[in-house]
Amino acid sequence: MNLKEVAIQLNMRLQKIFTADQNGNRPVHGRFQDFYRHDENKDLILFHEYFHGETGIGLGASHQTGWTGLIAALIQEVNEVAKGNV
Repeated sequence: MNLKEVAIQLNMRLQKIFTADQNGNRPVHGRFQDFYRHDENKDLILFHEYFHGETGIGLGASHQTGWTGLIAALIQEVNEVAKGNV
């Protein structure tokens, strides 16, 4: 892999913390999956200060987006690369 491919892989792994699986579960929600299965809550995603290194469960404050606020930019970047615009 070259450096660009490594960056894309890291970006996609970070996005998986927030992405719903085939059952609608997101690692960031941890043990609170039932709350997020309700239609009115299914698209609510909290951006925590910290994340569990193995499970991706959000930890720490969720009202301070901190560095995780950049996930939107990372999603956009991967989509641009996929479209060949970068």
